[in-house]
Order: sequence, then structure tokens, then C-alpha cells
Amino acid sequence: MRATGILTDLYELTMLQAYYFLEMEEEAVFSLFVRKLPKERNFLISCGLEDVLNFVENLHFSEEDLEYLESLGIFKKKFLDYLKDFKFTGDIYAMPEGTVFFQNEPILEIKAPIGQGQLLETYIINEIHFQTLMASKAIRLVLAAQGKRVVDFGFRRIHGVESAHKAARAFYIAGVDATSNVYAGKRYGIPVTGTMAHSYIQAHEDEFEAFSSYVSFYPNTVLLVDTYDPLKGTENVINLYKKLKENFQVSGIRIDSGDLGEFSFKLRKILDEAGLKRVKIFASGGLDEYEIKEIVEKGAPIDGFGVGTKMGVSSDVPYLDIVYKLTEFKGEGRVKTSPGKITLPYKKQVFRIEKNGKYIKDIICRDGEEVEGKPILKKVFEKGKRKLSKEELDDIRNRVKEEVSKLPEDLLKIAPALNSYPVELSPVLKNFLKQNT
Repeated sequence: MRATGILTDLYELTMLQAYYFLEMEEEAVFSLFVRKLPKERNFLISCGLEDVLNFVENLHFSEEDLEYLESLGIFKKKFLDYLKDFKFTGDIYAMPEGTVFFQNEPILEIKAPIGQGQLLETYIINEIHFQTLMASKAIRLVLAAQGKRVVDFGFRRIHGVESAHKAARAFYIAGVDATSNVYAGKRYGIPVTGTMAHSYIQAHEDEFEAFSSYVSFYPNTVLLVDTYDPLKGTENVINLYKKLKENFQVSGIRIDSGDLGEFSFKLRKILDEAGLKRVKIFASGGLDEYEIKEIVEKGAPIDGFGVGTKMGVSSDVPYLDIVYKLTEFKGEGRVKTSPGKITLPYKKQVFRIEKNGKYIKDIICRDGEEVEGKPILKKVFEKGKRKLSKEELDDIRNRVKEEVSKLPEDLLKIAPALNSYPVELSPVLKNFLKQNT
């Protein structure tokens, strides 16, 4: 998708025009943050920064864009002429992708002339919200699986084709092992995988014939055994083994319906008794982290999970309360004081304090304050030029793994944590709020 300036809400452009004619070019700071974590999330994982940086770096208005804006009848020619050469000239500070974060912590801080900063709002919220939502859901499935393989099967039901590709990227960053999405595999270098559909079985005269033909093309495939009856399907896999003998290379079977945990015990027993201990059992079919947790805790002999719809639409938490707010203008702190929607002033930094290899608390402060801990926000854009090189997905994936390993154990549970992670405000921010709210 091209980085057009009309990829925004109308009011961003009408405000930009008003700022232009009022000659309001002073520097402003906008903060992107999640007001409150959903009760079903103990932490979130930042994702989507790469797309934001590409967009900002290439942001422009084409002749077609300007003609369309002119046709709306609300933009003056002088303003449209200004847009011809529009370019973002500010700075952006951001959490690196794969960073764990909590409520009210700035994910991005944009420092720019107020109109420029305003224009970025819609796109930034869209990209960071969706990809963060996806990564934050996926990490829960990875944790629930306790080291067992997790694969993304979500392409067909995710809300939109472009979303499906970006979701696959976010899932992989969070620790999902592979995707069925071929385009995402090509676009991002994510491992791709797949088995077979029930329709392939149904298209043959019988199940054994279907297995035989498929294996002739893909010897080490995973065979879907529950089109009719999982027990009989597994017996047909064993019959195929007896027929092929040393040429039998099937790596696994997949079950997609019924009580997956219960079936897995029965199928494991059948396979083992036939001498097929190396054949793995893969499960799919409406799974989420809650079901996977239950299956794993029962000790079910399932080696991996294919997860589609519930991860792809983040079914339990379909949105985050993510916002983009003005926090500083002309060097002065700005706050919104609406009930339940109070914002933090100034350009900010977040410091994370670690003890004995575990994170113990975060402190949000005004940028420049002397605070203990490690600063999280990094300068990724300076004076309109990108500073952060494109990161390799595996580097971001490793960052997630390291970040999660340092969280308190209570936060790693699928259930809501008994104690939320401590996020404090510095004295400067506390005093400002006390005086202005």
C-alpha cells in the first residue's frame, strides 16, 4: 500500500489546513499509548513500527490525491499547493518491536510541527493497534503450548487480506513457528507449512486411496485422519505403513474435530502399538490459548497446534484502548482532563528496572529526568530521516523471548495476574497532574 497522505481520517486534513492558515507551525509532541490493559491481558507486545517508519519516510500527496481533495470543496488552493511538497520533518521515538509494555506507557512519541504530527495519527494508530493486538494474542498461545509447536492457520478468516499478512508477521514475532500463508512467507521470510483438507479425502473413493495418492507426491506429509472417523483414519495410516514399509515417511497425523485431547491418547496408543512412535500428532479446530492450556495440562500426547480464527481475530480481546494524544505544545505540557481519560504531559521516557534477571517495575517520566533503570524509547526518526535500520524478524522474535523471560511468573499465566505489573509516575509528572487536574 502506497504512503499517501490521504490514508487518514478527514479531520486530520481539515485540522492541518486550519493550522496552515493560522501559521501554527510550533513544535508539538504526540504520544501513542494504551489507556488500560484489558483484564484478559497481563502485558502487551509492541508491533508494527516497521510499517510506520516506511509510511512516514515515503509520505506524500500525488496529483490524483490532490485532485480528489480539491473535489471535496473544503480545501483551498493555497493549502493544496502546500501539500504538493509535504514532507515529515520531525523526530520519532519508539519502543523497538517486540518490547513488552503496559498501560499508559508511550509506545511512540512524535515530536514535530503540530500539523505534521497531527496528520500521522490515524495511520499510526491503525498499524500499531492491529499488529500489537495480534502479537499480544499470539504470545499467549505460545505460552499455553509450553514449547509445543504452534502454527498460524488464520489467513482465511482474518479481517482482510492485507491484515492476514501483517498478522502472520506479528504471530511469528511473538513465537508462532510457521504460517500457512504463502504470500506472508514470501514477503517476510516466515517458514510456511500445511497439511491437507477434508475435501481431498472426500474427492477420492476411499480414505486409504486418498492417503496413498497424497503420499506419492509428499512422502513426509501430515495426514488428516478425522474426515470420517479418527480411529479408522489412523488405522488407514497404519495400513499405508504396512504397504510402504521402509518407504513410509509420513511425519504426522492431524485431528481437527471432537475432543482433541481424548482422541490424542487413543491415537497415540494405536500408533505406538503399530511401531509408529515417531509419527507425531497435530491438532487444530477452533483452538485458543484456553483450550491449548487445558490440553497440555492434561498431558495429552499432542505435539503441535494449528490455530486459526480465534488467534486471527483475537476473539477474547478484539481491540485495545489505544490513543494518540497531544502532550506538549510550544514547550509546555498539555493534558486532557476528561473523566477516565486523563493523559500524561510532555515528551516522555519509560525506564524499566530489573533485579536478579527479572523486571520489577517501570517508571514513566518527563524526558530528561534523572531516573534509575534502562530507557525503553529509542530515537528512530530524526529531522525527517529514518535512523533505525530494518530489523530482521528473528532478531525481533528473540527480543520477545528475552523480554518475556524477564517478566514476573504471575504475568505469564493465561488467567489474569493476581498482581498487575507496577508502573509508576515520576515526581515531575505527578506534580504536573496534581496542579492541572
